[in-house]
Amino acid sequence: MTAQPTPPVAGTRYVKAPRAGAAAEAAAIGATVAEILRNVREGGDDAVRRYSRDFDKTEVGALEVTMEEREAALAELAPQTRADTEFAIGRVKAFAQAQLATILPLEVEALPGLHLGHRVIPIERVGCYVPGGRYPLLSAPIMTLVPAKVAGCDEVIACLPPTAHPAMIAGCHLSGADRIFRIGGAQAIAAMAYGTQSVPAVNKIFGPGNAYVNEAKRQVFGPVGIDQLAGPSEIFVVADSTGDAVTIATDLLAQAEHDIHTRVGLITTDRALAEATLKEVERQLQGLSTAGVAGKSWDNAGEIVLCDDEAAMIAYSDHVAAEHLQVHTADAQGMAKKLRNYGSLFIGKLASVVYSDKCCGTNHTLPTGGAGRYTGGLWVGSYVKICTHQWLDERGVDAVAPPAVRQSASEGLEGHRRAAALRLEWLQRPVPGQN
Repeated sequence: MTAQPTPPVAGTRYVKAPRAGAAAEAAAIGATVAEILRNVREGGDDAVRRYSRDFDKTEVGALEVTMEEREAALAELAPQTRADTEFAIGRVKAFAQAQLATILPLEVEALPGLHLGHRVIPIERVGCYVPGGRYPLLSAPIMTLVPAKVAGCDEVIACLPPTAHPAMIAGCHLSGADRIFRIGGAQAIAAMAYGTQSVPAVNKIFGPGNAYVNEAKRQVFGPVGIDQLAGPSEIFVVADSTGDAVTIATDLLAQAEHDIHTRVGLITTDRALAEATLKEVERQLQGLSTAGVAGKSWDNAGEIVLCDDEAAMIAYSDHVAAEHLQVHTADAQGMAKKLRNYGSLFIGKLASVVYSDKCCGTNHTLPTGGAGRYTGGLWVGSYVKICTHQWLDERGVDAVAPPAVRQSASEGLEGHRRAAALRLEWLQRPVPGQN
């Protein structure tokens, strides 16, 4: 029997370890994406259409979805599906509005005559990539488009693959997209970054996608902003002996069905729960219609980690920095306060990731691959800029100019010294007509 590898955190050991990573494909993907970006930048709409033929096996005429087509897609939406979509939009909108209310403009008089502040400025034009994916994920446009509208962006562009289900067009329409384009993959990122004859260039790009979309966002970043680089989805559960194996296995497999590369895991201090969850996952896979995907995800990236104590459990969780982190412990609220690295936290057994994925109001576009160690997820604040300003009267100049003059001189920056001193000289000049 092959020995289990050792986890990277002291006081922990695997009950089930993830498989070793597959051979890196990053170099090949990077080269392909660079070529796509270059061709779209040079060829515009024609290049986009060519890639739609090559990758999506679809002939695309007009790239933009007309208002008539949007209304037709909306009419095809089942009444209950529309109601559920509008419920989700309402929850995400309400939470985004509550978040925006916490981002306030600032004006302070830091010293007499020295006025400092900042403004909250919506980004003018944003682009939202809406993945077609394995399933028509109606929540996807809601999470990127609705916060943009709440933030007050002037124009919100949506791009989705030409093969996307019509319900996705309806979802973009209900979520407030100003314009919708039938463009998928890396070519959509290129079109939004550089602009084409049909697609206007945007200031910032949002939304998850496959490895090619992710790489395209990485390569265009700089002249255009991006929200984050999102990898395969993740869910981990932190649990003690009060955890329930059936619930944990159900939640792990719910996320595992997204993609064969989804990372799912249990971090626990209880061996009995670890072993019971391992058996329960295998049992549930037997009757799961999406087992072809979820089973591969579990085999490749699933893990169960047994920890010596609570401190080791917290340390391992913070090391993973999971995209979605569920807390199933006796004192879930207390445990939540001890955790610091995650994309979004689900406190207690009644809080399932699926609620956030679909409709409860928090955003499901979250950091993956350990990025939760330094950033949070997508939120309404991602669509605004906090830009500072300052103004001074004579008292302010008297306070800050002398140290600025001295500091510039000590640094040998004569131009800086002159600019700092100039205002003092103005104040010392006689005013015409006054004695």
